[in-house]
Amino acid sequence: MEDSAKPVDVIANLRVLAHDLSNSLETVLQAAYLLQEAKLDGREKKWAQMIDVAARDAARINREIRKILNGKG
Repeated sequence: MEDSAKPVDVIANLRVLAHDLSNSLETVLQAAYLLQEAKLDGREKKWAQMIDVAARDAARINREIRKILNGKG
């Protein structure tokens, strides 16, 4: 992105990136759910839980970013 980009262009680009991030996070959340459903042992289960928590946090953060970009935050 150029330094001379207009604020409206920057916001439009950020919206596109936030949308793309949402799509990627959806895949991670689905994979985390499937991992939680699998029969895992102690250590593997803990890793799966960590992935699930991190993915949920990332999705929440992305929702907050999208709210701000849409003027609702």
